[in-house]
Amino acid sequence: MENASQPETPQPPQAVPLKIFGVGNAGLNLLRQTAPLISTGAVFAAVNTDAGSLESCAGMETLCLESRPLRGLGTGADPERGRDAAEQNLPLLKSACAGARSVFILAGLGGGTGTGVSPYLARVAKDAGALVLAFVTQPFDCEGNRRIRQAQQGLEELRAVADAVICLPNQKLFRLMDENTSVVDAFRLSDELLAECAAGVWRLMTSRALIQIHFDDLCAFLGGAHGETFFATADASGPARSAGVVEKLLSHPMLDSGAILSEADAVLVSIIGGSDLTIAEVNTVMKHVNDKCRRAQVLMGAALDDSFQGRISVTLVATKKTESLAARAGLNESEHAAGMIRETPVSPLPHAAESRRHARVVSQASDSAADRREEAAGGAGTRGRRGTRTGPRLRQGQLPLEIVSKGRFDKSEPTIHKGEDLDVPTYIRRGVALN
Repeated sequence: MENASQPETPQPPQAVPLKIFGVGNAGLNLLRQTAPLISTGAVFAAVNTDAGSLESCAGMETLCLESRPLRGLGTGADPERGRDAAEQNLPLLKSACAGARSVFILAGLGGGTGTGVSPYLARVAKDAGALVLAFVTQPFDCEGNRRIRQAQQGLEELRAVADAVICLPNQKLFRLMDENTSVVDAFRLSDELLAECAAGVWRLMTSRALIQIHFDDLCAFLGGAHGETFFATADASGPARSAGVVEKLLSHPMLDSGAILSEADAVLVSIIGGSDLTIAEVNTVMKHVNDKCRRAQVLMGAALDDSFQGRISVTLVATKKTESLAARAGLNESEHAAGMIRETPVSPLPHAAESRRHARVVSQASDSAADRREEAAGGAGTRGRRGTRTGPRLRQGQLPLEIVSKGRFDKSEPTIHKGEDLDVPTYIRRGVALN
């Protein structure tokens, strides 16, 4: 007789084609917009440090990243707290990523959870063997320079670990809005646009392919650009639907009425139609796109979906290379990686959690200040008959002192007065040589 109390043999996690994570409050909004557009073949997971927000995610897997300092109340728009919460819940994130072949990460950058957790989650998913594509938003300019800086740094950290990142700067939405658009409608528009883009990529992956693009090829194509991303979705129906969808795309405000295509380095075109989609219609769309994209590499995929009978939908993603933060700061990549100039600490990923430092490095004094130090030190040398220096010119050295953390004020804004940082000691700002 079999023993009924015998424990069952653990089963390996079932592989899923796609797992979609919404991270942070903005990510949960994106997840709720995306879920109705993706009918099958995906599992949805809501990730947040605010336990209360997860109650609205019915029918989805929920992951509350609890930690002792946060107590389920959120990060207070501090990415460092988000990273800490992700580190403390590493086993939970690993379990959530197990078995996923592909991962979408939806997040809004600039706050605490989306900015701090998303790069960490991307690394965990990569380590689990998944291909990772992130869809993120950046703040409106009116949200303040702190959120904008945090978003930019979070974006670069995410690009360093994800296979590809599609980013929507919310400031570009002013091309689609008028002065009477409410704040709620503005953020809803942002969510809808990014959700449509994610759904367009999903359809390209899962629909019956006429011209197939594998997900790893898609990530390699988009991931190499690491620059600005522009995208638009348009659909049309009727006998002239191919010409209609082209007209909508080339006049789309998010593509600057088609001008972006002439500057793009890489362009992805996803065409979805019903079984009545003709090769002539595909050719019409691609002829107009290719005419606009003279310098870009163009990757096209076409697929069939029975729900698109009688109509055609086109999702277009264009990327344009831009300078990284390191290049804009005048650093080479190795200096940037070493954290030579940092206003906020770069997020540690799982393999480098213990290497985090909280000190802010102060840049060296200006060249004019260095000259003044040189003159002051040079006064100690002997002079010739005509007053010219004949002795060696001395140079004041710099003691190898450790930078002391500012504690709770580490992330506070510097005190700037007439272009000078008053947090820097006066003798350094004025180049005074100490005896």
